Amino acid sequence: MPEKRDYYEVLGVAQDADAVEIKKSYKKIALKNHPDRNPDDESAVERFKEAAEAFEVLSNPDKRARYDRFGHAGLQGGGGHQPGFTDVGDIFSMFGDIFDGFGLGGSRQAGRQRPRRGNHLQTGLSIDLPDAASGCSRTIEISRHESCATCSGSGARPGSEAESCDYCGGHGRVVQSQGIFSVQTTCPACRGEGQIIRDKCDDCRGGGQVPRPVTLDVKIPAGIDSGMRLCLRGEGEPGGLSGPRGDLYVDIEVREHQLFRREGPHLVCQVPITFTQAALGAEIDIPVLEGRHSLEVPSGTQPGHVFQIRGGGMPDPRGGRAGNLMVEVQVEVPSKLGDEQEELLRQLAEIEQANVSPHRKSFLDTLMDWFSSEDDN
Repeated sequence: MPEKRDYYEVLGVAQDADAVEIKKSYKKIALKNHPDRNPDDESAVERFKEAAEAFEVLSNPDKRARYDRFGHAGLQGGGGHQPGFTDVGDIFSMFGDIFDGFGLGGSRQAGRQRPRRGNHLQTGLSIDLPDAASGCSRTIEISRHESCATCSGSGARPGSEAESCDYCGGHGRVVQSQGIFSVQTTCPACRGEGQIIRDKCDDCRGGGQVPRPVTLDVKIPAGIDSGMRLCLRGEGEPGGLSGPRGDLYVDIEVREHQLFRREGPHLVCQVPITFTQAALGAEIDIPVLEGRHSLEVPSGTQPGHVFQIRGGGMPDPRGGRAGNLMVEVQVEVPSKLGDEQEELLRQLAEIEQANVSPHRKSFLDTLMDWFSSEDDN
């Protein structure tokens, strides 16, 4: 968290400035950085909050005395709380009268009346590896809230209107004094809305929104991987008081493939070859994402050797270089041999002077030998 600036420096006043000078300086800074005059300027909003925080302390004699003696540490409460505003609506609720007459949001435009962005939504989507490699489009269905058609989103029964909350005077917040601190809390009567609906709409029961299924098209970029998340801007829940919708986050899962194993941007494929192909060399067809590819296996290839096909892996969803296809050869040893195959291999073993197991007779050969020996006896 950045270190707080000196409050006198924030307001541009000397330490011996009187209350009139402090208020005048705060008013000048607040009007200059007012959110209504600086739409979409987050830095102005932060300066607006910072000035309000400084004014809250320096305009209060007790807080100012503690600040002059102990600095920011002297303003900490028992829970380590320091003055500060997270929402400009809190500032309007406390100092809104300063902005009256300037056509800006003030005491009559409390924070509850400012548009609020809707909540985000989240869903999941599974796709196959080839689709992840080439990119694709999918249609998904989600449930989200939409404006109630019966009451046009007001929450009130047609023909009636919401009433201003008597408890908070329509501000949505109430201010309570606790010692040297002024604590603002959400109005318990209207829950911060500033209005109370006494005659509620039958369809939405006063909420102004009803859940509905929605069908959306999702464009999936080539190269996407499991665990990645797509963001559909403005496809979440509707905002409050005509605020913008939230976003929809789509978590992607790429299903496992029967031939390819993914390792980041690369693909690994295990291809079986025979002993003779490994020893003598061969040209074999191997699978690739687009179909098949001819691979030259040189003579003397060892089991587990990996051939690399550059660019044969997954594309980079951010536009970088594609990964590679790693082809790992597995030399297969036949479990059964024909008589001719066995004879040739035994000849090879004699040439190599290799110690191999003797020829195993079949059960029928063994049985015939047994009968022959019985006849000789």
